[in-house]
Amino acid sequence: MAMNKSRRNKIQDLVNQLEVIKTELSEIHDEEQDSFDNLPESLQDSPKGDTMQEAADELESCADDIEDIIDRLQELL
Repeated sequence: MAMNKSRRNKIQDLVNQLEVIKTELSEIHDEEQDSFDNLPESLQDSPKGDTMQEAADELESCADDIEDIIDRLQELL
């Protein structure tokens, strides 16, 4: 696919921004997962624990989705 340099540069800038966002999401995921892991087992099995685990899982999924978008954009470069 022939794309001019200006558009390729714009896409690269977007890729760079998405990489930062993915890293930040991964860090938040790690913090949330650590918080869940440090809960007593009785709280891990509670509604609060379930909510924390669901949030951590969703953050991880979002980071994975962004990684997929990055890969697809890089194919255009």
